[in-house]
Amino acid sequence: MSLLDDFRGQARACTGLGSPFMGILLEGLADNWPEGSHIDRICRGFDGDTGPNGHSLPLRVAGGLHALVLTGQDDALAAQYPPNEVVAATLIPQAIAAMDRHRDFFTEWMKSPPQTNEVRRSAALIAGAHWVAARHPLPFVTSELGASGGLNTNWDRYALQAGDTRLGPANPVLTLTPDWDGPVPTARDIRVDRKAAVDLRPVDLTDPAQALRMKAYLWADQPHRVELTTAAMAAIDTKVEAGDAADWLETQLASTFPGHVHLIYHTIAWQYFPADVSARATALIEAAGARATDDAPLAWLSMEADATKGSARLGLRLWPGDTDTELARVDFHGHWIKWLARPEGE
Repeated sequence: MSLLDDFRGQARACTGLGSPFMGILLEGLADNWPEGSHIDRICRGFDGDTGPNGHSLPLRVAGGLHALVLTGQDDALAAQYPPNEVVAATLIPQAIAAMDRHRDFFTEWMKSPPQTNEVRRSAALIAGAHWVAARHPLPFVTSELGASGGLNTNWDRYALQAGDTRLGPANPVLTLTPDWDGPVPTARDIRVDRKAAVDLRPVDLTDPAQALRMKAYLWADQPHRVELTTAAMAAIDTKVEAGDAADWLETQLASTFPGHVHLIYHTIAWQYFPADVSARATALIEAAGARATDDAPLAWLSMEADATKGSARLGLRLWPGDTDTELARVDFHGHWIKWLARPEGE
């Protein structure tokens, strides 16, 4: 696909994920792309896939524009952004002009890939953990792969409102309210005694520049996401280690945790691992699963894309026994959850 096709494809994806503003912005940029400009030269300098499975240039451009708005660097552009009325005829010229006015900024901004850490995905983690706890009523130790800034490492401190049922602590950092369809796992007492997390390039949310990058990739017409992310960022309590997922996992699995469930999990991260890393990680988890006991079970919870378009599979492999259960289908951003697994006892 061409660069402009990637902009149009990303526009459709964003619209489908509930951001009409991003759809207008990216479609408008594709229709009015400034050929030969500074931003065009930057984008044309990338080799290979420029779309969502590659360099994600449309999201880099949109993120850079949002960063200018968030930092107050461009009032003319900010006037075209939500919560103001969005009019494509004025938004697009201002966006193109802003990219030209802030050439040095975009030269640096475009060097780094998008950083996202969608905290609403924790709704699936909370539900999955309660389902595990019904089968193994033990405290948890947790290991998150592809943790980015660590927002979802804190899932145990968030609450989930699933229809009329509430799961989570009495005084949560935040409450997640996805559109819920299907039965709800039974509420259990959840205790996490140890948390660990890894990312190849973790985001240090105590660094203002990295925190800005995280916020800039939230979409400007979705203020609820901004509110949730801001609350989660303020409550970070686990440092995400830098490293290769398989190398790190080998170290984590070298220890056993008697009297605990070891929960390994990841959300929309596995697809970005090189094939050799994912193959090695799978082998390590399966070998550890073969050693699991009723006093030290192992759970592998994954929320990842599969062959079903439009949603992610929330899957759980659980040892001893190596059962593989599709718990739910989940919106990629955690906006809705369709729970599929039977409640315990059925």
